[in-house]
Amino acid sequence: MPSPREVRALLAQGLDHGEVGRRLGIPAGQVEMIATGVPADGSDALTAAEREDKGVPASTQHLLGVPVHNPTSRKAVHEWISARVAADTAMRAAQQRHDQQNQEG
Repeated sequence: MPSPREVRALLAQGLDHGEVGRRLGIPAGQVEMIATGVPADGSDALTAAEREDKGVPASTQHLLGVPVHNPTSRKAVHEWISARVAADTAMRAAQQRHDQQNQEG
């Protein structure tokens, strides 16, 4: 297992996590864990100050080697919202105003 000093030295040379991992025979996410002590999967929530102190980027999920997918919408969510609106008089009025604004704009 590479040491934190070893990993940080390679990162300090300007190598990215993927290249450091290839050189050391470990996954990029493990490079992040060894270098910072913070898992790359985002399961250890840090404040902005803690991230800065540890040198942890705001987003590290890409280091896990799995595609990042952030859908902008889902049919099931739209259906759920529609059902909620249909069951709520105030929400129906809000939906009607929203629809009118979209037609005008």
